[in-house]
Amino acid sequence: MERSEIYRNASEELERRLRLKTFPLAVKMLEREEDIPEGVIRPKRDLGYHLATCQAFATARREGIAMALLKEDMWCSESVIGLGLAEPPKYFLDGYTRVPGSNANLEAGKTWAGEFPRFEVGRYVGIMSSPLAGANFEPDVVIFYCDSMQLKMLLSAAAWKTGHDLTCTVSDKGACVYGVVPVIQHKRYQVSVPCRGDRRFAACQDYEMIFSSPYAKVEELLMALGHMSDYGYQLPMGNLMMPEYELRESYFKVGKMMGMDIDRGKKTTLKYA
Repeated sequence: MERSEIYRNASEELERRLRLKTFPLAVKMLEREEDIPEGVIRPKRDLGYHLATCQAFATARREGIAMALLKEDMWCSESVIGLGLAEPPKYFLDGYTRVPGSNANLEAGKTWAGEFPRFEVGRYVGIMSSPLAGANFEPDVVIFYCDSMQLKMLLSAAAWKTGHDLTCTVSDKGACVYGVVPVIQHKRYQVSVPCRGDRRFAACQDYEMIFSSPYAKVEELLMALGHMSDYGYQLPMGNLMMPEYELRESYFKVGKMMGMDIDRGKKTTLKYA
């Protein structure tokens, strides 16, 4: 099967199972400018203006347009630092970019800057993003902008194989960096909160959260989502507000083992495992 067909099929299944409102996003870190495929837009060169990384992501996931950003294309210094495209100045490392404002003092600002995820300087020259379905490059990361129910499904899928719930650092800042750098560095899933820039300048909506997966784990997510759907874990999911609802057999057994005053509860139309 052609690589493009694999990406398209995976994207279509993810969109169907998760009912996403925007395209799953394929992201690749660029080691050389020559790695940019033909037809991928460079904002400064092709459009005559700079873009923040979150704006390039928004263009790809909402409009289906692939973009590559090198340092000279970028408008937000925080992503340049996080992606390792330049040495962070002492001013940044000393915490001044967050004071006054989102940190109380320079000590807090310096702490945050020191913990900010970063690639080593010089490892990459830029970042590229595209809808997964139309990617003509192998992604490092696949990013989902999702609501809380879709996030719940992705978290369930992430824990399906191993049973381990997701542990990660969550910040209200630098969403483009938090959604990419730790995923590549640690080869793990990541939940990120859209930052101020993503909301103000890239049209991210209040209901949206960010779930990032190494591309190598996408097949595992798809397998989990398919398996869970056979047992009622799927979208749309019905809502019930009733006392003593029907308990799954496993929940009933555990409750009785702990001496809870329960029975199986009222029958519903839902099918449980």
